[in-house]
Amino acid sequence: YAFVKISEGCNRHCAYCAIPLITGRHRSRPMEDIVQEVKELVAGGVKEIQLIAQDLSYYGKDLYGRFNLAELMEKLSDIEGLEWLRLHYTYPHLFPMDILKVMRERKNICHYLDMAFQHCSDHMLQQMRRHINAEESYQLIEAIRKEVPDIHLRTTLMVGHPGETEEDFEALKTFVQKVRFERMGAFSFSSEEGTYSGDHYQDDVAQEVKEARLDELMALQHNISEEINQEKVGKSLKVIIDREEEDYYIARSEFDSPEVDPEIFIDKTKKLNIGSFYQARITQADTYDLFAEIVENQ
Repeated sequence: YAFVKISEGCNRHCAYCAIPLITGRHRSRPMEDIVQEVKELVAGGVKEIQLIAQDLSYYGKDLYGRFNLAELMEKLSDIEGLEWLRLHYTYPHLFPMDILKVMRERKNICHYLDMAFQHCSDHMLQQMRRHINAEESYQLIEAIRKEVPDIHLRTTLMVGHPGETEEDFEALKTFVQKVRFERMGAFSFSSEEGTYSGDHYQDDVAQEVKEARLDELMALQHNISEEINQEKVGKSLKVIIDREEEDYYIARSEFDSPEVDPEIFIDKTKKLNIGSFYQARITQADTYDLFAEIVENQ
């Protein structure tokens, strides 16, 4: 797999985030440059492309006057030999819904979306300057899952931002329990100089409270991840073999991004080729990983 950056910088000004200070405003790469880069990578044997940016969903607005990530996805999807195209780092506010139609219609676009929601209490979303409220967050997730029913959503959440009350944290826990994200990462706020939060808010949530909230949130997700994994037992998935370790081949499905998501362990009973695709049946699951057997070559 290879990572391909389609833009640099960010036009969103979330209160806690230093990225716009470091990278500057959003600058999209011309579409033909990206298509050419992906063609060269695929010609060199790359099977999976991870599209990355500080904010994928803003792609094209500066160059073409409109959000046109969907058009870019179509052009990349047409490249002969590209097996999987995966989207990382999209933003909930002004999310371009047209990309979901492309995702649904194109076989080589992974049913996977990485979208950081950060929080789900109106008070916190306002403090964080996220330009979206709790109700809109719930509605967006519902709409995404309606368009692509088997999509796996990865999100990132933050605890302990200045002003976060117990009530805010309860709203965040409810969000995690109701939405049941397939993948979730979380972290606690740390103040950065130059950001709105760093310059205008007192870092008023005690460190031990931040840590306790983070642990509680991750424990909730731990149970959800385990239940979601158990539901996969008996199902057959297309997998790519990434590497081998001692007794197992390590694989992933379209629902798993390398380095951050669960892996699939396959016994070395048959000789498999690294970088090749196979059909595998899930035989067993634990909280974060799956075990499978090969059913057939792809």
